[in-house]
Amino acid sequence: MEKAGGALDELVARYPVLASCRADIEAAFALLARTFAAGGRLLVCGNGGSAADADHIVGELMKGFRRPRRLSGETAARFAASDPELGPRLASRLQLGLPAVNLAAGSALPTAFANDEDPGLVFAQQVLVLGRPGDALLGISTSGNAANVIAALVAARAVGMAIVGLTGRSGGRMQGRCDVLVAVPGSRAFEVQELHLPVYHCLCAMLEDRFFPE
Repeated sequence: MEKAGGALDELVARYPVLASCRADIEAAFALLARTFAAGGRLLVCGNGGSAADADHIVGELMKGFRRPRRLSGETAARFAASDPELGPRLASRLQLGLPAVNLAAGSALPTAFANDEDPGLVFAQQVLVLGRPGDALLGISTSGNAANVIAALVAARAVGMAIVGLTGRSGGRMQGRCDVLVAVPGSRAFEVQELHLPVYHCLCAMLEDRFFPE
């Protein structure tokens, strides 16, 4: 199993209430690390504030989080040589990242599918088309009962993806549908959201340490 670094110790020190989630956070990290190490990508979904969290997570993974991830060596040289005008700029300013997609981003596909087929399956439709065996899905629901997130988990299982859930104390309908379920000790939506942010920041930090060490 991939081992977490100091970021998890720091999380628990700053948020003692999350100590009960430590083992699940480490398991989520290990699952995501295996996914990325094998060339897979992460799909993320949620509603409302959790959709914003999904965007936030993708932003932290796709570029530097706590440190820049500059191109170097052959990769930098290839970009620099790609164009006499823009190549050097690309080589010096682009950053390495981990492939992640927020399924709640955009409006054309979700509204088209909701109008034509079933609004409760908009995330599941994207999982079917974008997901591959070996990829991972991170579903976020403060209650654990969001119908479109649950449908996405089921679709991910059918595709052959690994599944991480991020939810509140009860776990709701996400229980039994995730390989790893991180259920933070909160019940009201805003309380759960306040604890989700440090959890996924910790996961992003651990992944950065694993794939982009200083």
